[in-house]
Amino acid sequence: MLRLKPDGGAASPLQILCLGCHSDDIEIGCGGTVLQIAAEREAVFHWVVFSANGTRAAEAENGARQFVDPARMKRVILKDFQDGYMPFVGADIKNVFEELKREVSPDIIFTHNRHDSHQDHRLIAELTWNTFRSHLILEYEIPKYDGDLGQPIVFNALSDEICEKKVDLILDTFKSQGNKHWFDRSTFMALMRLRGMECNAPSGYAEAFYARKLML
Repeated sequence: MLRLKPDGGAASPLQILCLGCHSDDIEIGCGGTVLQIAAEREAVFHWVVFSANGTRAAEAENGARQFVDPARMKRVILKDFQDGYMPFVGADIKNVFEELKREVSPDIIFTHNRHDSHQDHRLIAELTWNTFRSHLILEYEIPKYDGDLGQPIVFNALSDEICEKKVDLILDTFKSQGNKHWFDRSTFMALMRLRGMECNAPSGYAEAFYARKLML
C-alpha cells in the first residue's frame, strides 16, 4: 500500500487526482489502487475524463461513482474531446489542465504512461508533467493490441477481493466495450497477476506504475 503520510497523523485527507483519456481508462489502469485507498485512507478524489460522449459519458459517470463513494468524490469532470484526435486540440486540453492546477494541489496524481502507444494517452501524460511539477505522479498502464507494456518500477499489492471487485465493476459498468476482443476478465486479471508475480505480492496480484521522479 502507498504510504505517503503516517496513518492517522495527516492533518487533512489525501487529495487524489485521477486523469483518464477515455471512460474506462482510470478504472482499468489504477482501479484496484483507487478502491484500496478509498477503503484504507482518508482521501478526497478528483476525477477527470477527457473523452466521454453519449453512452460513454454515462458509463464514465457511473464508473467514478462505483469506484469512489460519492461522499469522497470532490468533483467528476467529463469532457467531450474526440477520441484519437487529442494531439490536434492540445491547446484546449492544456487549458483544462490549467484550470485543474488552480483548483487542486494533489498528493497523488494517477495518469497515463508517456510511452503508451495511444496518441491521446501520451498527450495527457505529457500535460500532466507540464502542469504538476512538484507532485507525486504515477503513470498507469492500459493493456491493448499494440503490445506496449513495459517495465514499471512502482508496485502496489492488492488483495484477491479488491482485484475481483475491480474487474466486476469494469465489466458491469463499461458494457459498450464488451465487443472488444481484449476487454474481458482474463485480460485484466492476467496483467494484475503478472505484476503481482514481479513484486512478490502476498496475494499474487498487484497494479504497477511508472514514476519519473520520486522523492522519499
